[in-house]
Amino acid sequence: MRRFLSLLFSLTLLAAITVGALFYYGQQKFEAPGPATTALEIGIPAGSGLNAIAKRLENAGAIESADIFRFGTRLKQAERSLKAGEYEIVPRASMADILALLQSGKTIERRVTIPEGLTSLQIIAILNDTKKLTGEIGEIPPEGSLAPETYFFTTGEERGAIIARMRAAQTAIIDELWDARADNLPFDTKREAMILASIVEKETGVSSERARVAGVFVNRLRKGMRLQTDPTVIYGVAGGKGLDRPISRADLKNDNPYNTYIIKGLPPTAIAHPGRAAIEAVLNPAATRDFYFVADGTGGHAFAPTLAEHNRNVRKWRKIEAEQAN
Repeated sequence: MRRFLSLLFSLTLLAAITVGALFYYGQQKFEAPGPATTALEIGIPAGSGLNAIAKRLENAGAIESADIFRFGTRLKQAERSLKAGEYEIVPRASMADILALLQSGKTIERRVTIPEGLTSLQIIAILNDTKKLTGEIGEIPPEGSLAPETYFFTTGEERGAIIARMRAAQTAIIDELWDARADNLPFDTKREAMILASIVEKETGVSSERARVAGVFVNRLRKGMRLQTDPTVIYGVAGGKGLDRPISRADLKNDNPYNTYIIKGLPPTAIAHPGRAAIEAVLNPAATRDFYFVADGTGGHAFAPTLAEHNRNVRKWRKIEAEQAN
């Protein structure tokens, strides 16, 4: 009997030592640097269970053992806290590190930047070239209806969903700014404001002169003068694709509803998608006596209240153009 009890004790002790050794081994492996030598991007689909997640990590080379990852996760009672999404696993990340990452929900933030002043076709081209987005954009959005901005997205998001977010953002901007607009503006609707804002956006990228450029166009509209702005001519000739050559005399004479050298007032639609600053400038233009402006060779413009002064500025610009050509 004593021999039996001694044997039983020995076996129990051996089992305890074995379990302890296995526990220690598993813990060491769980916290040890992982096998990945480069950063890995791994997607965890919504609804994935621990078994599927562990196997996905193992197959991707992020961990050595799915079994140890499962063991460590269950030991920490973290099985139900893992979040779906796309994650970046840093090189040599341990299983403990990866578990903490999946619990944090700090997924990869992908982004696409839409600059101010692009047309709908140009924006669609950017979205179509953006990897990780899916789906096609069916209807071309009206010019002026999208807010230029940086948009974050997750892998697999629909391009149409990005367009919807851009439209909602632009609507929110014009709605917010509209009530704070100046009095006695020569237009009555938000649509007209967006048309003029798109012209201001295309005429200058200098933030300090946007309100002054807007003031010039407001002055011309109030007086019934033609806007005579080249960007509208370009849009009338080339549409939303843009012109890949200098504007010509023939373009200025082209009879189309966007040629503001021929038509009076605003063109029928916006010619691009303006940013918030251009919209603000149009709704609160600078109080100026200027009716004209022309490039000054520095990236900005020379403004003038009279045609005579404007013509002098034009001659200066022509001289600068000739010197730059040589």
